[in-house]
Amino acid sequence: MDLQLFVTPGLGDASYLLASGRDAVLVDPQRDAWRFLEAATTRGWRITHVLETHVHNDYLSGALEVRAATGAEIAAPARGGYEFEHRAMDEGDALEVGGVRLTAMATPGHTPEHIAWAVTDVAAAGPAPEPGEPAPPTAIFTGGSLLVGSAGRTDLLGPVLTGALTADQQRTLRRLAELPDATQVLPTHGAGSFCSAGPSSPNRVSSIGAERFANPTFALADAAPDVFRAQALGNLGRFPAYYAHMAGLNRRGPRLLGRLIIPPALDPAAFEAAAARGTVVIDARDRAAFAAGHLPGSLNIELDSTFAGYVGWLVPFGAPVLLVLPDGEPDAAAAAATELLRIGYDWISGWLDGGVPAWADSGRHVASYETTTMRAAHDARTDGGAAGVLLDVRQPIEWETDGVVPGAERIFVADLPARIAELAANLPAGAPVTVFCKSGSRAAIAASILDQAGIDVRLVPVGGAGRWPDPLERLG
Repeated sequence: MDLQLFVTPGLGDASYLLASGRDAVLVDPQRDAWRFLEAATTRGWRITHVLETHVHNDYLSGALEVRAATGAEIAAPARGGYEFEHRAMDEGDALEVGGVRLTAMATPGHTPEHIAWAVTDVAAAGPAPEPGEPAPPTAIFTGGSLLVGSAGRTDLLGPVLTGALTADQQRTLRRLAELPDATQVLPTHGAGSFCSAGPSSPNRVSSIGAERFANPTFALADAAPDVFRAQALGNLGRFPAYYAHMAGLNRRGPRLLGRLIIPPALDPAAFEAAAARGTVVIDARDRAAFAAGHLPGSLNIELDSTFAGYVGWLVPFGAPVLLVLPDGEPDAAAAAATELLRIGYDWISGWLDGGVPAWADSGRHVASYETTTMRAAHDARTDGGAAGVLLDVRQPIEWETDGVVPGAERIFVADLPARIAELAANLPAGAPVTVFCKSGSRAAIAASILDQAGIDVRLVPVGGAGRWPDPLERLG
């Protein structure tokens, strides 16, 4: 039995190829399935099945892409409501690939239909613990139930279902705790995923024994329900707006792509014409380069591990987009397109050939704004200078856990577009807005939104609340 792990940092997720002999199954694939197909071909494996653990809320599934390319059968939760042909699996249902048996375990909590896949290497399995009893699994694909260091959050489907799903999740974790300590834990969600109920370990795989020792949520599987509920729901951040569209698309089946579609390069005139049709311009360069010079009205979301999440938070779902890409990165168009296609942003009209220098050389206007530091903002306030307004755009949970800068306005970056008029109306005449977060990336997004609105903005590009010289205030 061979296992290959694929990590998708932009989503904080993992997919798996599990092979026995020349046959393989693919578990929880993202839409850009050609990378899995290439890996299987390189290793001489034939993908016979695609397994899903749940209807995904954070990305579009690549199951249909794999089936179209290989003829693989899709096995998915029977209660998932899928509208395309698939093998419906529920508690105790099993399939075999080579010498490996994969058995579905009903594990609701993260979602109502959730199943885990228990893996038994039939050829290597020893005798059953009791006559007639199956051999214990060597591994389990836990999807969004048990994560490394945490568990899948139970509030993604709204407050009406949260209570019941949280109770289900506790029962699921209690059931998983009955597995042998040596059972390998192979989750879908991990560090960087908004689907986690709390901080996840950077490790992608674990074991039941290790999680029993180090996972605070798993440790409370047998606790009183109110204690478990407090742990599961007590430290949740906000999750991206695009999540609301993923489950429906995954149930219907995403549009087939067949390959990565790289958007065309556009000269400044063509780019300007496309932007004039209402297309959102996303500038994926680093925050310092954007501050120094950018296309008026563009949105600065850096092409890093947070790119897809914040596009999905701030750009209306399905809206056409144009890209300004980092200079000197020949793969940037492909990287940006991949990130966007994973979450259903299929309409990428093109990217600016030659970047901002070409735009400027064509005689078109380039906007800019100043950068500063938390120390400079502090000193301006202390010295009675033109300090203006300080704006903290971190998540509300960070204000509660880490503290706030005294006197700073607080608007989470994803809420800023809806509150920009309110903010502008309350600004003192001629006052600049100095925007900060924790590390600078979200502040960069917020600064570009303020700049779009014609507000005099200063960006703190490095550091943030933690660099404020005075002690932070605690809320509550």
